[in-house]
Amino acid sequence: MRKSLLVALLVLGLAATAGAQSGGTVLLNAAGATFPYPIYSKWFDVYHTDHSNVQINYQSIGSGGGIRQLTAGTVDFGASDGPMNDQQIGDFKSAHGGAGVLHFPTVLGADVPSYNIPGVSGELNFTQKALAGIYLGQITKWNDPEIAKANPGVSLPSADIVVVHRSDGSGTTYIWTDFLSKVSDEWKNKVGTGTSVNWPVGLGGKGNEGVTGLVKQTPNSIGYVELIYALSNNIPYGKVQNSSGKFLKADLVGVTAAAAGAAKDMPDDFRVSITNAPGATAYPISSFTWLLIPAQISDATKRDAIKGFLKWMLADGQGYNESLSYAKLPKPVVAKELKAISLIK
Repeated sequence: MRKSLLVALLVLGLAATAGAQSGGTVLLNAAGATFPYPIYSKWFDVYHTDHSNVQINYQSIGSGGGIRQLTAGTVDFGASDGPMNDQQIGDFKSAHGGAGVLHFPTVLGADVPSYNIPGVSGELNFTQKALAGIYLGQITKWNDPEIAKANPGVSLPSADIVVVHRSDGSGTTYIWTDFLSKVSDEWKNKVGTGTSVNWPVGLGGKGNEGVTGLVKQTPNSIGYVELIYALSNNIPYGKVQNSSGKFLKADLVGVTAAAAGAAKDMPDDFRVSITNAPGATAYPISSFTWLLIPAQISDATKRDAIKGFLKWMLADGQGYNESLSYAKLPKPVVAKELKAISLIK
């Protein structure tokens, strides 16, 4: 009997220890967009330092992967640079007993056309027609008249353009194709907007990291990446013609200007596009990026941890944005999001 009592006490002790460990640290798993990965990595590290009981593990696998994992229930929340469409939201509801998913904008960023042209190190100007033509496979030489006319005095080679795009489902792709669909009817009708599309031409790279790597190692290539990836890898990126006809290089001022109109009329679900926004100072390939949070979270501890992080992200977290080349959220958007946090049940 004494032996049985000792065994029972040991089992109870182990159970109590396990409960204390699970209750002591809240582990949240998330996955999705590579576009905001540098700022998310910073945020999750700082938040854990300040809130040691919350640890957030994030897989930078692309927006499409994040949406799939969120829908499958294998992560606690997802991340995407393109808002979920109605079909994706419907799929999520079907998989989760009718419960919805909420979009929370986190930062503003920009896609840039990065390139590797031997002998050309300066900033190139890209017309809207040139970018659409290159990715449609219609402009195939670097000295094509459409590129040359926007770059007087630049000695462009007659080399073939090597087009690089994402191979995975990607919010960075969503932003790029959303822009091309707005500036080119042919692109809109033949290819369209999406996290994954049927590319007319090009090589595929996985993640912003993969596209950056391919551009760096491939002479005469062009690819689209999030601004911080071009900056941190020291690869040239060009100015893009905006809706006012101005050639702008991506920066925080231009991205913030692109969001100005949307901030005033932000829809309640926060699903909005700001590519090719009006205004002479608006950088045209700008976007919000979103965290995707289930509207119903049965685990109260995780629910409270996620809500706590969102409140921090909208306040202290915004202070880390600009050092990593992301623009802060407009104040009206922050105020609207703080109210929306209460919808997480």
